[in-house]
Amino acid sequence: MQNTAKTTSGLYALPGLANLERTFADLRARRRKALVIYVMAGDPDPEFTARLVPKLAGAGADVVELGFPFSDPVADGPVIQAAGQRALHRFANLGEYFAMVRRIRVQSAVPLVTMTYYNPIFRYGEAAFLRDARAAGLDGTIIPDLPVIEAATWTAACATAGMAPIFLEAPNSPPDQARRIAELSRGFIYLVSLKGVTGQDKGLGENLGERVQRLRQWTQTPLAVGFGISTPEQARRFGALCDGIVVGSGVVQRIADARSPDIAESAVLDYVRSMRAGLDGT
Repeated sequence: MQNTAKTTSGLYALPGLANLERTFADLRARRRKALVIYVMAGDPDPEFTARLVPKLAGAGADVVELGFPFSDPVADGPVIQAAGQRALHRFANLGEYFAMVRRIRVQSAVPLVTMTYYNPIFRYGEAAFLRDARAAGLDGTIIPDLPVIEAATWTAACATAGMAPIFLEAPNSPPDQARRIAELSRGFIYLVSLKGVTGQDKGLGENLGERVQRLRQWTQTPLAVGFGISTPEQARRFGALCDGIVVGSGVVQRIADARSPDIAESAVLDYVRSMRAGLDGT
């Protein structure tokens, strides 16, 4: 789905939050659920990531999360942690990451969300990060270690920049915190499907239905559930409860297991197509 038009320079127009909002609105109008695919940028190298992401959209991804590697991840399971370690030295700085995003944007209008931790953003400067992220072609941000109760300046900066601040709501989020997440999230809310880190399946989907109902009291922002969703059957089951699903470790593991970039690309695209079919119930 092409949401934006090309400019005279060949770079797609960059509407930020509006790109996510239009994507979810279009899916809702067609009674489809969003498939959000996570990849660790730079694993195995930035060129591979830049080549893969536009093809993910062709295979059925509606939104792509681009992880920026960080040395001390707290929400990532072992699969994504390992990918982060492999990619850690592929970017000398955030500027090189933004350059990779620009290469993707020349080829695709798929909504792009960065997922990283607060330290690199703090060092770069919140306003500068959001300005440069938007200019590169990113539409939103997920920062797992930024508590919503401490995010007032961040969400204000996102509003100024036209970027989507996306917060994670967990199975054990207290009602006051869940309400704040509902009030401040834009683009979509990331529902964590279990207590723990990415890639697990123990307790998958705990109290998810009740949490969806609770959030719907306060917001109509789309809800996407992730952490541990790895099979087409799970995609169908959890997609029925929310507006979309997030798939990460299954993609990252296939890249890690492949003997060559071409094999990795083929394996990932086949997997994404299977998750798309499961989500669509076909």
